[in-house]
Amino acid sequence: MSYEFLVGLRYTRSKRRAQGRNRFISFISLVSMLGIALGVAALIVVLSVMNGFQRELRTRILGVASHVQVSGFDGELGNWQRVADDAAKHPRVKAVAPFVQAQGMLSFDQTVRGTLIRGVLPDAEDKVADFSQHMRAGKLEDLQAGGFGVVLGADLARALRVSMGEKVTLIAPQGLVTPAAILPRLKQFRVVGIFEVGMFEYDSSLALIHLQDAQTLYRMEDRVSGVRLKLDDLFAAPRVARELMQYVDADTLISDWTRSHANFFRAVQIEKNVMFIILLLIVAVAAFNIVSTLVMAVQDKQADIAILRTLGASPGSIMKIFVIQGALIGFIGLAIGVLGGVTLALNIDVVVPAIERAFGIQFLAKDVYYISDLPSELLWSDVITITAVSFVLTLVATLYPSWRASRLNPAEALRYE
Repeated sequence: MSYEFLVGLRYTRSKRRAQGRNRFISFISLVSMLGIALGVAALIVVLSVMNGFQRELRTRILGVASHVQVSGFDGELGNWQRVADDAAKHPRVKAVAPFVQAQGMLSFDQTVRGTLIRGVLPDAEDKVADFSQHMRAGKLEDLQAGGFGVVLGADLARALRVSMGEKVTLIAPQGLVTPAAILPRLKQFRVVGIFEVGMFEYDSSLALIHLQDAQTLYRMEDRVSGVRLKLDDLFAAPRVARELMQYVDADTLISDWTRSHANFFRAVQIEKNVMFIILLLIVAVAAFNIVSTLVMAVQDKQADIAILRTLGASPGSIMKIFVIQGALIGFIGLAIGVLGGVTLALNIDVVVPAIERAFGIQFLAKDVYYISDLPSELLWSDVITITAVSFVLTLVATLYPSWRASRLNPAEALRYE
């Protein structure tokens, strides 16, 4: 190995017989390592938890919403079969399902709730959404044409105090015009299922009925509100939505899940970015502790530096010695932090319950939060980014003390030796 690396490694290692200033410098080096390790581990764990929340939010939203939605500008799509066939020609479209969406009111035992009514074909809907995985009672296939059955969200069913098999009255805003007055359209539906996806927006206001029943109730004949599409890659939805303009008629409105639920994902992404910056400051503080370590090391090793210079060492070699010393401190701390952070992020579903049992606390109460467990999704791209940024901060922290060491005058350093 080069003598610069050998000397830098020797300065980094603590000596058992080190006394006074040398022992204090070794202690400061150890504190710097632990600070970098703690900051890097915390950064990896927090970003993994944020990724987990983002995944849970995405899964729950897409359990009800579609990847891409094609609808008419006036809320109705007359030629939906042709639109569905044209959209299915796109290589990334895996499933297509028509739907009718309208407003309504559900009434049961003098209790009334505003509701979003969605008419679906059970077999087709099951291919673009995950309702079957979130059914708490009944099955989506129990919706039969002409049977006037309804599947309610869990919170909506609780608000109406209705259970399986009971009949609720659906009030449509389209009224019947009579000589006396305009009467609302009423129809009784039997509850054949209850679902719970874990999103209050859907669990408290969404009701599913058969597509033909919705067309009959809202006088849409064979028209629908739009067509829902499922893709082979949900992250390709924005690009596929743009490309679908070449496949379907120009008088349709195409939107994807990133636009229809942009606020949710934008909020999570902003929080993730802010947490990255805040926790990176912890790593920066620990990294710049290396500055004080190297400054004291330079002061302590002035005689050594002067002797090396008189033996022919160049200023660049002296600077390299202390850069290596600081880089080794940062690298060791970084390695410990990455190892600890990755281990904790991969086992957070075991560690957090153990802490809750040990201290008798609960971080996410089930009666308050829909997501009662801390989810974690480790992305190696995040680990690589954290490692690279932290190591750069460590190298930057070594530059000034190393530069000072390289500028040391040998004659001045050896004057009083």
